[in-house]
Amino acid sequence: MTAFAVRRGSSRRLAGTSTLLRFALRRDRLMIPVWIAVNALMVLSMPGTLEGLYGTPAERAGLVRQMAANSSLRAMVGPVYGDSLGALTAWRVGIYAGALAAVMSLLVVVRHTRDEEESGRQELVASGAVGRRASLTAALLAAAVANAVLALLVAAGLTGQGTAGALALGLGIAGVGMVFATAAAIVAQLTESARLARGLTAAVLGTAFVLRAAGDSATDGGTSALTWLSPLGWLENLRPYAGERWWVLALLAGAVVLQGAVAYALAGRRDLGMSFLPTRPGPASGRLRTAGALAWRLQRGGVLGWSIGFFLAGVVYGGMTEGAADLVGDNANARRIIERMGGQSGLTDAFLASMTGMLGLVATLWIVASVLRLHGEETSGRAEPVLANAVGRLRWAAGHLVIAFGGAALIMLLAGLGFAVGYGRQTGPVLAACLVQLPAVWVIGGVAVLLHGVLPRAAVAAWGIAGAVLLIGWVGPALDVPGTVLDLSPFGHLPKLPGGSMEWGPVWALTGVAVVLVAGGLAGLRRRDMTT
Repeated sequence: MTAFAVRRGSSRRLAGTSTLLRFALRRDRLMIPVWIAVNALMVLSMPGTLEGLYGTPAERAGLVRQMAANSSLRAMVGPVYGDSLGALTAWRVGIYAGALAAVMSLLVVVRHTRDEEESGRQELVASGAVGRRASLTAALLAAAVANAVLALLVAAGLTGQGTAGALALGLGIAGVGMVFATAAAIVAQLTESARLARGLTAAVLGTAFVLRAAGDSATDGGTSALTWLSPLGWLENLRPYAGERWWVLALLAGAVVLQGAVAYALAGRRDLGMSFLPTRPGPASGRLRTAGALAWRLQRGGVLGWSIGFFLAGVVYGGMTEGAADLVGDNANARRIIERMGGQSGLTDAFLASMTGMLGLVATLWIVASVLRLHGEETSGRAEPVLANAVGRLRWAAGHLVIAFGGAALIMLLAGLGFAVGYGRQTGPVLAACLVQLPAVWVIGGVAVLLHGVLPRAAVAAWGIAGAVLLIGWVGPALDVPGTVLDLSPFGHLPKLPGGSMEWGPVWALTGVAVVLVAGGLAGLRRRDMTT
């Protein structure tokens, strides 16, 4: 009877899980496929790219030797363990694919746990025949489904390079995703704010990347203790296509089980909507007398985090500029790809242009997240009491949009300063190269504003547009796709600085497009009903 009672109690706590899982997958029917597609295409396109760059065993062996002596590049992409196309693919994109899987997983879990509680929808769901842990279980299962599909695509797509290595890489990427899914599940129990839950989990991911980078920079071969402190370090030490260490998967599985158990234990010890780290109440007057001040209070943590991250990224990329030029050397194919990304100029200038362009692509994630803060405030009901006072919709929206668009300018400026610090020369041209990315970033932000203002239920599609732009910018030049495809991205029309000529026409045109999109979004926001 005791065992039966335990099983019955467990089933009650999970009642409704399958229904919530189907609902979660339906809600994320756009977001999850976009993330999976971007990640899978990045991985699966790499063998062909590498074969074009390093077509002979001698060229690949030379690359391995050069990487062993280049600590700055090891910090960025990790050590390389073999000279086969499969091993080089795992080296070149494994860490970044794991990081993208982690971001996808934390977004899914937080959206279907803390976001639901914060908006009040979970209280309505919980009033039905739904178990206490059903929501958390459904969120983790949704993340597991997404990571399983990603693992299957990677393993199937790389089978031609070797079945064992393909399976190891696919499982490793999915394992990293689930480690951060369960980490997000823990953080969602600790905080009252979905925004804070996402930010803290992203900070954990950033710490994992920094630990791995520091360890790989110090030693060649992934043997540093700092590397082993990071789940991303576990992924590289799995060594796909280079004598797979299958036991490393046990580390990933153990972390998932342990963190999942902690998340379930915490979920059973708190009330719905509550947390173990309550949000500190803010001042009722003083600094928050305007809608803009409130918007700054809500987004200042994100601005600070992104600013620090972009400055450090600029320092790192600037420091590796000389090493990257040496690594490419006389490889005509590698030179062609870098120059296609960065323009027809000297190799160093082309590398700087391609790296500043990459940071511009990443900045689209900031502006989409910041603009969609309006959507979160509206759907959660927090915007209603603000708008009930002497605050108009446009004034309320303007406070957030100033931070979104101005914050994009700030982080790109700091990225340029980071490049100047790391590279130690060409301060003016590198700053210009970073700032010239802003019109394209603002266009993506304008699309997010338009969707929120005109089609609020489709506002999340802005993430899909940002993902498509990232895919075109990252994978397009390596695959030698036609120029018409590259021109679908606003970044394809920007002048390639430093080294290229400054063309003001595209800059002003893209800025004008961004203004029109924002104006259209604000006009739609002013005329439509507020959603809840």
